[in-house]
Amino acid sequence: MSSIAPVLRGARIANSFAFGLQGFFFAVVLTQLPQQKERFDLSDGLIVGSVVLVSLLAGGGSVAAEQLALRWSSRSTLRIGLLGISITGCAIAMAPNKVMLLVTLGLYGIAVGIVDASTNMQAVFIQHGYGTFILSSFYAAWSAGSITGALFVSGCEALDVTLRESVLTAAGVVLVVGSVLGPRLLGAVEAETGPAEVGAGESESGATGPSGTVALSAYLAFGIAMALVFAIDLAVGNWSALYLTDDLLASSATAALALAAYQGTSLIARLTGDIWVRRFGPRRVVRVAAAIGLVGLAVVVAAPGPVVAIVGFLVAGIGMPVIAPLCFSEAGQLTRGPALDALMARLNLFNYAGTLVGGGVVGAVAAGFGHRIGFAIPLVFAAVLIGLARVFHSRSEADKFLASGDDHVVLDR
Repeated sequence: MSSIAPVLRGARIANSFAFGLQGFFFAVVLTQLPQQKERFDLSDGLIVGSVVLVSLLAGGGSVAAEQLALRWSSRSTLRIGLLGISITGCAIAMAPNKVMLLVTLGLYGIAVGIVDASTNMQAVFIQHGYGTFILSSFYAAWSAGSITGALFVSGCEALDVTLRESVLTAAGVVLVVGSVLGPRLLGAVEAETGPAEVGAGESESGATGPSGTVALSAYLAFGIAMALVFAIDLAVGNWSALYLTDDLLASSATAALALAAYQGTSLIARLTGDIWVRRFGPRRVVRVAAAIGLVGLAVVVAAPGPVVAIVGFLVAGIGMPVIAPLCFSEAGQLTRGPALDALMARLNLFNYAGTLVGGGVVGAVAAGFGHRIGFAIPLVFAAVLIGLARVFHSRSEADKFLASGDDHVVLDR
């Protein structure tokens, strides 16, 4: 393992930065929407529609990532996606009117989908090489990047940096860092042509057959679990502040603490998630994480005031965010080689399905019956996730969660 560790470490660092860059620029785009609204006189409905547009076209980007990875490699696909974010980011900054802004946001959405899918492809291949669960750390990098992006925009506003200048700077950061670290990602020889980690295409649950084909039931189970997680995540992101201001009569400053509490504990959960999975196994971690999320969301729904609701969001953040990387990790054991790229890209589509549910369905219920009732939907989703925990492996690190040393990806061909 010593001879291949430097390559793996380099790939892990590079892919962590790729996750971070994705979170960084996404936060820049979202937190700049109020400035874009003022610049182009956008309506609230148009802003919501633009966010939905990005999510829908990101699904198309994920499909494109599958084709690109099968043609070249997940490394090439990820580098193309990061370049796409840089180019579309510059186009967003330079958009002369609202029509071009929407067009450039749509193109950015495609790049987002490509990067989302290919970063997860790389993450699973790198994890296979390590032979231990490390996927949660990549998502922690995304959270850290997102926080950095929000702070970057805040700093630009404080220094009176123009909208155009700040977005162009952020796009430049993505371009430079992506260009420098991109070559360190795993290429086709190191990743797509590596051996399988589950041995002869057979998983603990029997989800694959001798040919390495993936059973639809296993694929759908992990996809549904991931969709539910992202639906909960986006519901908190979109509607927590409005719940506190409209239903619990909190000030805007207090309402902002709800998302801050959720994101703060989310980062902690993702930073420590690898440890818990190694020690207790995926199934138990998912079950406990979903139960913690259920308790937190129950507190949110029953909250008599803003402080209790914020505590509920804080508790929910401890559990829910560790489940998404586990969905990719478990699905990554169902097949091997180029087929794994295709599976990751298709599984990533459930991300955007969950995003649309969290933003659309929860929002529609909240509009008709109030945000308290709206948050009952994520509460139900958390309960469903507890039941879905049974599709995850029960093995812990002590039970050789991923592979023996002989099954690690070979990187010195």
